[in-house]
Amino acid sequence: MARTPKKKQPAKAPVRPQLGDGVEIIDAGSVLEEPITRTLEINFMPYAMSVIVSRALPEIDGFKPAHRKVLYTMYEMGLLKGARTKSANIVGSTMHLNPHGDQAIYDTMVRLARGNETLLVPFVSGKGNFGKAYSRDMAYAASRYTEAKLEDVCIELFRDIDKDTVDFVDNYDASTKEPTLLPVTFPTILANNTLGIAVGMASNICSFNLAELCNTTIALLKDPKHDLFSTMPAPDFVGGGYILYNEEELQKIYETGRGSVRVRARYAYQKDGNRIEITQIPPTTTVEAIMDKIAELVKAGRVKEISDMRDETDLNGLKLTIDLKRGQDPEKLMQKLFRTTPLEDSFACNFNILIAGMPRVMGVREILEEWTAFRTECVRRRTYHELQGKEKRLHLLKGLAAILLDIDKAVRIVRETEEEDEVLPNLMIGFGIDREQAEYVAEIRLRHLNREYILKRTQETGDLEADIARLKDLLASPAKLKKVIIDELSAVAKQYGEARRSEIIYEANEAEDDEPADEMPDYPVTVFYTREGYFKKITPQSLRMSGEQKLKEGDVIEVQLETRNNAELLFFTNKCQVYKCRVGDFDDGKTSVMGDYIAARLSMEEGEAPVYMALTTDYKGHMFFLFANGKAAKVPMESYATKQNRRKLLNAFSDKSPLVYAAYLHDECELAIYTSAGRLLLVHSAQVPAKQTKNTAGVNVITLKKNQSITLARRAERVELADPHRFRVRTLPAAGALLRAQDTAEQLKLE
Repeated sequence: MARTPKKKQPAKAPVRPQLGDGVEIIDAGSVLEEPITRTLEINFMPYAMSVIVSRALPEIDGFKPAHRKVLYTMYEMGLLKGARTKSANIVGSTMHLNPHGDQAIYDTMVRLARGNETLLVPFVSGKGNFGKAYSRDMAYAASRYTEAKLEDVCIELFRDIDKDTVDFVDNYDASTKEPTLLPVTFPTILANNTLGIAVGMASNICSFNLAELCNTTIALLKDPKHDLFSTMPAPDFVGGGYILYNEEELQKIYETGRGSVRVRARYAYQKDGNRIEITQIPPTTTVEAIMDKIAELVKAGRVKEISDMRDETDLNGLKLTIDLKRGQDPEKLMQKLFRTTPLEDSFACNFNILIAGMPRVMGVREILEEWTAFRTECVRRRTYHELQGKEKRLHLLKGLAAILLDIDKAVRIVRETEEEDEVLPNLMIGFGIDREQAEYVAEIRLRHLNREYILKRTQETGDLEADIARLKDLLASPAKLKKVIIDELSAVAKQYGEARRSEIIYEANEAEDDEPADEMPDYPVTVFYTREGYFKKITPQSLRMSGEQKLKEGDVIEVQLETRNNAELLFFTNKCQVYKCRVGDFDDGKTSVMGDYIAARLSMEEGEAPVYMALTTDYKGHMFFLFANGKAAKVPMESYATKQNRRKLLNAFSDKSPLVYAAYLHDECELAIYTSAGRLLLVHSAQVPAKQTKNTAGVNVITLKKNQSITLARRAERVELADPHRFRVRTLPAAGALLRAQDTAEQLKLE
């Protein structure tokens, strides 16, 4: 009997064991496919939100969580009124609130210290070396060497914090409580500069003068349409300097929270020592960064007025000294340094603040309105807390007043009550008071059971009733709440306000925006340029006393010109680029030296070499280019002039065909053009129209057959021909005429 074949059963997928909460166990070596959106949602988004909400961005009280934890720990340690303690002690105590490492906590505290000079309104009073914000090399001492306490202004940060003005939450291990915000009595969010870099967003808040900020907030409370510029014209930085006033840009910052403020260093010229002393710098840079940039410019030859530079910063503060060479103008040098170094820099504003856990970019007016709403809520909660306390006290005193009617009765009730638990109910029945009042009466000491004590306590009743009425009236009146905030702001401005540190320059020289050419000493020189690309300049006196020119073996001088030291040089290269510099950028040389190799001196690209050198003082005339395909281009020299003194220009001439000939024509002239077919054509440059575009392909000047090209070009005045009229035409392009035997013996004179 034939057996019926069994049907092949489909393979069963291996059963994966499951854990609780839907967690799947994956076998070793297996791959679990998951949509990237789910990975971002589960893994990345919680991290990003944690950085944004709990680390990088400040809240309306002006602090990031790390700053708030340090300050609150110091407040709890009694460092607001007490003596300083070791910073290491503060760091250790802060770790109850901040689970990060001790170094991160100490870095945060250092930035809050007065000695570090980061904040316009510092919150930590330190003893020891806390470093300097304006120097990257002046590091702060370790926490075991420094001491700290809170500055007096911190009274305004913690005022009435124990009166339910802000919410408290558990710390990371629920072992203690910490405030979510500090009940600041002035807008700390704008009083200090704050930088925070989150995930996908950042915050950079500039500081404003404390007195101006408080007065502006008061003015806004009185008039929401108040002109901010009338009381707070510009930011103020702890490092001082000069703010270049730009009303349009500041208006943008005040309205949108984004924009930039240009800050310039403050300096003084000491005539007796011929030196410049810089004492204040922008907040975005350091002394070392400025010195590095100046040294780079001096090394590149772009700044020649400086003989020496040194950092003389000491206990008296920042000082960068620049020694000038004899006869140099300090004002012109500083204008140049402002353009080319961080001595003038921009502070980019981005007022991104957490409001109710959501990041928002706001202008100054909107920030102050949000702070006013926050402070109003703090005052309201404080008032309500005080009201509850006084009402409770009044309620107890009313119970005490009831005993005044018959003290002996109260004593008798207590004495005659057999069980302790029945004392309170009996007092409540005997005097018609509630349990809280009875508890208060029962806890009175025996020594206080006299009429004098009771009368003194009950005399408080009138004062309490008046205070309660006042507090209720305050809670019911937004105008009176606003008046409380105004009084607090006025007190802060009066007690802690200081004069503005950053001076405002309202009329900056607009001509300084365009970088002018650096002034070069003007004296006669002779320049030499060789076929191999070497350049040197020699003064007439040195040239008269020198011997034979030293050249590289096989090299010859192609250009020798008498000019001035402030003339401009343009080196056209085989990559259709032009490099610009000045004769004065090169040191005076001698015939006994080989000179500067241009490709290396001008930092040309690999494989790039100069093919022609042009020298000009006024950018008049034309550059004439002749290409192998029979086309010629004439470009005005002024097309290569730039206001910004750019050192390199791309697309200096056309790359459609190999360049055969280039010349700088001060005046129109006639050129002799030779072709590979043995023909010659005399072309006058005036026949070629000028084009403003530097890399124009040009126009056809000579007719070429297939596989023919231009091979050579010379100025016609340097070519001897038996009958030159044969090679001239009235219209272009033309094929030119064949060279005869008597013409092939021509003598070419080198330019």
